[in-house]
Amino acid sequence: MKKIFIASNNKGKIKEIKAILGDFYDEFYTPRDMDAAFDVVEDGMTFEENAALKAIAGMKQFGMDALADDSGLCVDALGGAPGVFSARYSEEGTDEANNQKLLQALKDVPREERTARFVSAVVLAKTEGEVITVRGESPGIILDAPVGDGGFGYDPLFYDESYKMSYGEMDAETKNAISHRSRALEALRKELLD
Repeated sequence: MKKIFIASNNKGKIKEIKAILGDFYDEFYTPRDMDAAFDVVEDGMTFEENAALKAIAGMKQFGMDALADDSGLCVDALGGAPGVFSARYSEEGTDEANNQKLLQALKDVPREERTARFVSAVVLAKTEGEVITVRGESPGIILDAPVGDGGFGYDPLFYDESYKMSYGEMDAETKNAISHRSRALEALRKELLD
């Protein structure tokens, strides 16, 4: 039986990973399943570095292939910020405070210059030493105010032009189908098939 450690306890993320990688692995384990402390300092300067830190640590600690992701929001008018600091962009580090800080930073930026993208780097560290790194991105525009009460984080501010709605207005199934993470996981699936 082929086992994999997923460096997350997020149920939605785990479900998505199982759906996309179920052909390659029989058993999926999380930190909660392992009943062990798994705490990795994410001090990388890129999404890829942070995901690799978690995946390699998981593979070494639990002795099985390990998968990790790191993701965030990159706003062009802010030079790519908040980037790897997306979850802790504001001093408080809450969704509401992060969103308010982002809106404040963009208050004088016209809509056409509020281009942004959600980015997800996914790393699979295999026990035989191979490390596979993939990236997925979802383009959008940052709105002037939150729209919708779904999702989390920056979702109510992130407008998808092809769907003509914010991620906060989308149902979870639609968002997950087009998300940066699903794009990265599909890229990983393609790598594993090659």
